Amino acid sequence: MPGSPRSIDDLDARLIVELQKEPRLGVMELARRLGVARGTANARLEKLRRSGVIRGFGPDIGLDPLGYPVMAFTTLEVNQGRTEELLERLGSVPEVLEVHTIAGQGDLLIRVVARSNEHLFAVLEDVLSAPAISRTSTAIVLAEHIGYRTGPLVETFQE
Repeated sequence: MPGSPRSIDDLDARLIVELQKEPRLGVMELARRLGVARGTANARLEKLRRSGVIRGFGPDIGLDPLGYPVMAFTTLEVNQGRTEELLERLGSVPEVLEVHTIAGQGDLLIRVVARSNEHLFAVLEDVLSAPAISRTSTAIVLAEHIGYRTGPLVETFQE
């Protein structure tokens, strides 16, 4: 990739792609599929974990079957100097899945899930009652066409 440092090489990329396809893959089978020694596969896996490229091996949770079919993104404008207080509050709300500091309109972007539109209203009413918030804007997700993914990006590192 021109102009950017390559933090992973082809072997790392292939290892990640295999684990994305089959997260419960053992190191021995991973090594066989990659055509490398078990020690090499294990060392690469550890290197990727330590560097933060691989952040976890937890299950990818389906929110609909869990009973949370409603998703929304809310932009929050935060009163100056109150961000930490608000982040603490947002972190205590189980339905808040993500919080990002953003540039442009608003200060924080949060992803929220709910059991129904009524539940979403209650969750947002609770979150938005925080005195640290001066203005909000919410968009309810109607359909997910491309979910969070990293596979295609990692594949660009393969030769």
